[in-house]
Amino acid sequence: MGIRLRSARLFDAATQLIPGGVNSPARAWARVGGNPLFIERGLGPKIWDVDGNEYIDYVCSWGALILGHCHPGVVAAAESAMRRGSSFGAPTSIENEAAQLVVESVPSVEMVRFVNSGTEAAMSAIRLARAATGRDLVLKFDGGYHGHDDALLVKAGSGVASFGIADSAGINSKLASDTLVAPYNDTGYVRRVFAAHPEQIACVIVEPVAGNMGVVPGNSEWLATLRELTSADGALLIFDEVISGFRVGASGAQDVYGMNPDITCLGKVIGGGYPVGAYGASAELMQHVAPLGDMYQAGTLSGNPVAMAAGVATMREMIGDKQYEALAAKTALLAVGITDAVARTGAECVINHVVGMLTLFFTPGQVTDMATASAADHGKFTAFFHAMLESGIYIPPSPYEAWFVSTAHSEADIEHTVAAVERALRAAG
Repeated sequence: MGIRLRSARLFDAATQLIPGGVNSPARAWARVGGNPLFIERGLGPKIWDVDGNEYIDYVCSWGALILGHCHPGVVAAAESAMRRGSSFGAPTSIENEAAQLVVESVPSVEMVRFVNSGTEAAMSAIRLARAATGRDLVLKFDGGYHGHDDALLVKAGSGVASFGIADSAGINSKLASDTLVAPYNDTGYVRRVFAAHPEQIACVIVEPVAGNMGVVPGNSEWLATLRELTSADGALLIFDEVISGFRVGASGAQDVYGMNPDITCLGKVIGGGYPVGAYGASAELMQHVAPLGDMYQAGTLSGNPVAMAAGVATMREMIGDKQYEALAAKTALLAVGITDAVARTGAECVINHVVGMLTLFFTPGQVTDMATASAADHGKFTAFFHAMLESGIYIPPSPYEAWFVSTAHSEADIEHTVAAVERALRAAG
């Protein structure tokens, strides 16, 4: 792999202008060391840094680019929308199209409100739950990241875990005290939480397929217990499908598990690479949202026509032509190839994967929650990350993140990746 001097110089300049040199902590390489790449362009499954180095990309804008970079249909839709006007602060017909696709695809959603990020979607969903129930307590799960809202940045995974921070400074302690935390995939624990706080919990918010402690699928029995307990107690169940929505299937993880939450959060894929988030629920619940009800939430750029156009193009492309079956097959091919490479090298690793998402954990045991994810050998991951980079494979610079496979990745890309994985495993020792 070539030199990366321009990236290093740009990062040095960025550190004088932007905290840590990055506009999101997940982009920093604090866990793995070194300077982050500065990316110049992307096409299909590949990106090129400012020094001209080429990489097969498994970050894919942290899952948003399910069709890969610069998909022709998405580019054309966004360009067409931009030529008509980038923002109006008024309704546009493309918002209706996007909303119709969400409502048709996600059975639990009868009405949807678009916002600008996954954080906004989650914080708004919780506000809706509190408005509907008249309760304050929120139950989340250790390692579950739902954005950087005060009430939710408690024992979060992903970027927070990468820096070894359990909470964040500056969080209102009174708000944080209304957030209860339980281990992921622990049925007995969550039953005890509900028993200890009867008719006090407004909602449970959960990633049905966690992507911010690495890929950790929810256990079917555990998720069914969440549905049972919330229904019996009068609390609401929120599925945070910002990552899994329109990635593991057009109906998200709730279709995979055969379960309808009360409120759904979406993001990433539904914007086709542009800033977006959404929360949706039954028409009855959404009557609480202003201007219909007294739960206020607003945004100048919500439903931005360029983001909506890119999202509509992406969703339409994924819904048709058995795209999810093909994406599942590619992900499985990569997972099997890595599993075989692990066996050949004798490395102590385990691979978790679902449609379009995968994580390689440097641990011999199964990873089912944040505690088992945290037990992985992060020193070996660091060596592995840099070896992969030298082979032209760009994976997330954190052991707590998902790799994302796009429809643009070819079998040749996957074969090249598996060969790189084997070399990197040997280098990591």
